[in-house]
Amino acid sequence: MEYGYSFLILLLPFLSFLVLGLLGMKMKKPVAGLIGTTVLGVLWCMSLYTAYEYFFAIGRDAATGLYPTVTVFNLTWLKFTEFLTFNIGFRLTPISVMMLIVITTVSFMVHIYSFGYMAERDENYKKEGYEKGFQRFYAYLSLFTMSMLGLVVATNIFQMYLFWELVGVCSYLLIGFYYPKHAAVHASKKAFIVTRFADLFFLIGILIFGYYTQSFSFSFVENLQMAAGATPFLPVDTAKAVAAGGFILPTALVLMFIGGAGKSAMFPLHIWLPDAMEGPTPVSALIHAATMVVAGVFQIARLFPLWIEYAPGQMSIVVWVGVFTAFYAAAVACAQSDIKRVLAFSTISQIAFMMVALGVCMPGHHGEIIDAHGSLGYMASMFHLFTHAMFKACLFLGAGCIIHAVHSNEMSAMGGLRKYMPVTHITFLISCLAIAGIPFFSGFSSKDEIITACFQYSPLVGWIMTGVAAMTAFYMFRLYYGIFWGTENKELHAHHTPHEAPLTMTIPLIVLCVITVGVGVYTTIAGFAGLGGSFGSFVTANGQDYTIHFDLQVAATSTVIAILSICLATYIYKGEQQPIADRLYRTFPKLHRAAYKRFYMDEVYQFVTHKIIFRCISTPIAWFDRHVIDGTFDFMAWSANEAGETIRPWQSGDVRQYAVWILTGSVALALILLAI
Repeated sequence: MEYGYSFLILLLPFLSFLVLGLLGMKMKKPVAGLIGTTVLGVLWCMSLYTAYEYFFAIGRDAATGLYPTVTVFNLTWLKFTEFLTFNIGFRLTPISVMMLIVITTVSFMVHIYSFGYMAERDENYKKEGYEKGFQRFYAYLSLFTMSMLGLVVATNIFQMYLFWELVGVCSYLLIGFYYPKHAAVHASKKAFIVTRFADLFFLIGILIFGYYTQSFSFSFVENLQMAAGATPFLPVDTAKAVAAGGFILPTALVLMFIGGAGKSAMFPLHIWLPDAMEGPTPVSALIHAATMVVAGVFQIARLFPLWIEYAPGQMSIVVWVGVFTAFYAAAVACAQSDIKRVLAFSTISQIAFMMVALGVCMPGHHGEIIDAHGSLGYMASMFHLFTHAMFKACLFLGAGCIIHAVHSNEMSAMGGLRKYMPVTHITFLISCLAIAGIPFFSGFSSKDEIITACFQYSPLVGWIMTGVAAMTAFYMFRLYYGIFWGTENKELHAHHTPHEAPLTMTIPLIVLCVITVGVGVYTTIAGFAGLGGSFGSFVTANGQDYTIHFDLQVAATSTVIAILSICLATYIYKGEQQPIADRLYRTFPKLHRAAYKRFYMDEVYQFVTHKIIFRCISTPIAWFDRHVIDGTFDFMAWSANEAGETIRPWQSGDVRQYAVWILTGSVALALILLAI
């Protein structure tokens, strides 16, 4: 059977989680790490083979010319009616196969990297009295990887939601991995609560969708029941017309988008992601590059046919939420001093690029639901998801090497590290050039296509996103110069001389950089020469080939602006002294402080929750609960107790007293009967 081995892609990491979770503490740390890493290596090979088999060996359907949707298995888990069933299965589509490659590649690199990083961190925390956690860490990584793999191969929205929630649980466990640290516990709870709040809307959207369509399928082609009490089922064409003109499906999709916005840290549900940096750096790389934050983008992409057919007008919500988030996060990143938080806000901004790209897709012409021109943003979004995963994982893992060397997250403890850490320096620089959108690096091709799609949608959106791309180049090279150039902290370095990380940590950086450069060189040449075989040959909205052709005006403009931004960052931050930066800080201290404090969004949430919700809503409800509801039941219990105490003497055991009561009752009953 084709893809008969594919169930192992979910089973193996789950078995790894069980073995490491139950028996890990009885193993030596290298053994536990080797088990987890070997399993991920096998998964990576299986994913590559699956991609080869799907895209090349079997290839496109001869009749339609499209890559098929392959349902390897689809088991009924719960069945309520003929139409309403909950299935668990494994389905391959172009974007799910692409996601298999992304998830397993980054996770495999993280597993290898963690051998060096977590071993030292584990020893440092052990000295401070923390519980050993190396084996537990690898168990959580296996579960996290399995959860995301289950999400992307889901055969229906309900299965996606199950693994979606499991991803949230894993993020809680990994962000709060060093649970004796109060900051880590606080960050894990914050991530869990914010994403659960957003997931409530996702669940409501799923229930509305399931109730009115009688299906949890991603693409329902059967019948639609649009209202209870109507004729059992409307004809297909009529149902689609009603759905397209109504508000039920658009409402359900917007509610699902809120869930995706929470998972992908879109404004204003972004507040959990910067604090998630309290988790180990390999976890940050996995969350930001391949798993949690891309889940929201994948959700929109997976449901894209429904959006484009039933809710094209509501896609503007996705666009403007993404536009504002991209600008906001880029502005905050320009003022951060913690290198992991700079990368965190960079991730928020880049995920927003992907959201905007999906939102700017337009319905097709001449009766087509989706055409190549209108769906450019879809391809660009998925392409940027792929490229961003590689260079952002490299950036986070590089940040881990730097923290490993200087024992601090703050740029003030760095500076001049290029001469101590040559491999980390080169790989970090390559990743910065990629995210800045410089030609011949992978980020250029994907970001250029996103900006082109934005200009097709609206010149205003196009120019805003071009400006955000310029800000990206600026703050990333501010970060680069602050770490590797700038003013060296000689006093700190004298006590602890920085050094290059071990091979287990640098090899993943090199691998990810090779992918970044290789993809960038080929797609840049292919985009200018109009060659096939690039990303658009595999993943598009309508399944048809899309040969990437760069818009020369957009490409030239974005490249020039990116280079100018890099030059500006070089001029301000490269030297050992930064007089211009100091002068800007003295001139605009309030603006800098506001950006550093994330424009006080955490304070706004604290005010809304504590001063309004807790004080004005929760406190009255709690008073009502304690005094009215509890009081009522307490009164009933007291009344029953008092009644029992009152009649207790009647059960005295004295026969003479019983005789008196019987005589008295008989006389009273006789008098009543006579009176009647």
